[in-house]
Amino acid sequence: MVTATDVRPATKEQVESLGAKFLAVEDEEFKNAQTAGGYAKEMSDEYKAKQAELLSGHIAKQDIVITTALIPGRPAPKLVSAEQVASMRAGSIIVDLAIEQGGNVVGAKLGETAVTANGVKILGIPNLPGRIATDASALYARNLFALSSLFLDKEGAFAPNFEDEILKAALVTQGGAVVHPSLLG
Repeated sequence: MVTATDVRPATKEQVESLGAKFLAVEDEEFKNAQTAGGYAKEMSDEYKAKQAELLSGHIAKQDIVITTALIPGRPAPKLVSAEQVASMRAGSIIVDLAIEQGGNVVGAKLGETAVTANGVKILGIPNLPGRIATDASALYARNLFALSSLFLDKEGAFAPNFEDEILKAALVTQGGAVVHPSLLG
């Protein structure tokens, strides 16, 4: 399940067209949050507080969070607080793509992978998008989405069909036993 948030109303349709769920405080300020050039405007402290409250409960449930927010000519806004990072499960990963302008995540460090006390990794790799070819990234994302969808029923609940040809071929162990034919004596 993929969700995305942005203060620009135009991104809602883009997010939903890719099959993701859009999260935002959709009030009057939201409706006017984009410049003529397509950039996000600086939001009020009141809006930022509402958005942080909305996202806090959501971030706590995520395994992966990717941040990209930048405001031209200014340091990156802090969008993910230390409390929100602390609410995530051990093994969760945050990728801060705004790290070169200070980062969107409290605790992110330029050029480092920070590991928090609760076992969350915060990746602060500079120019990460420049390391991945666009087409390869899109293809990989489609493949991961297609594979992960095999683990879910129509309502989005975890319900893998281990009789599915693809899952059956990918399954190595089940119930503590090795089940892949190529690994069986």
